[in-house]
Amino acid sequence: MNNKQPLLIALLLSMIVLSGLSSVVEAGDTITGQQLLSRIEQHSAPLILDVRSPREYAEGHVPGAINIPHKRLQQRIDEIMPHKQREITVYCEAGVRAAYTEDILVQAGFKKILHLEGDMRGWRAAKLPQEH
Repeated sequence: MNNKQPLLIALLLSMIVLSGLSSVVEAGDTITGQQLLSRIEQHSAPLILDVRSPREYAEGHVPGAINIPHKRLQQRIDEIMPHKQREITVYCEAGVRAAYTEDILVQAGFKKILHLEGDMRGWRAAKLPQEH
């Protein structure tokens, strides 16, 4: 990396912040497993999107979650577009696929995106209920 690249990166990031793009979407916000479980129990849960593989989903998932694998989201985005104005909670096994998914959702105009803290790994570690 030459001497100008860090400056260029900083300038680009500043332009994004100044343009307001970073504040338009609440992507990056999180919800704990316990908070999500409470909302599920109170029937006030956001749309819950599990972006793992169908096999992983079948082995156990957050109650009420729908499964759209991250690699298929762009082709299946119409399935969740009616929920564009709702909060949507995204998770995978450990976070990488969920982060990728959040980017796609932001590009599609979703504004209320929550990432499940710890993803499914954290949900299981906390011994929270699962559907199979």
